[in-house]
Amino acid sequence: MDIHQILKLLPHRYPILLVDRVISIEKGQRIQALKNVTINEPFFTGHFPHRPVMPGVLMLEAMAQTAALLTFDTLGVAPDDKTVYYFAGIDGARFKRPVEPGDQLLMDVTLERAKAGIYKFKGVTRVGNDVACEAELMCTMRTIA
Repeated sequence: MDIHQILKLLPHRYPILLVDRVISIEKGQRIQALKNVTINEPFFTGHFPHRPVMPGVLMLEAMAQTAALLTFDTLGVAPDDKTVYYFAGIDGARFKRPVEPGDQLLMDVTLERAKAGIYKFKGVTRVGNDVACEAELMCTMRTIA
């Protein structure tokens, strides 16, 4: 799935769109996606000026956006302007390695369970062979007025 297909599914836009490409997807099971991290990211200006590091919450957001793409593929739906995909919870978040400009995030997200409109995922983000971030994510889709 290239960036054009991602833009059709996710409402996020620069600077908060954090998925550049989907490498592989197994309907209802797992997804693997990429985020290229560049010095041009707006958060590097203040985080931190002397040593740019990607904020951990943005790695979690990148995994949630990846999870949303898996959910949409699994359900066979494309969200409309009245549908929002929200975080419902984050458990066991661990940050194992700083992510810096020039790194490429490889996000592996697995659907663990879906019940009553709540989706639980296990996400692991790597830079090369090193784990940068891991967490259990819970997300849900809601219709807004």
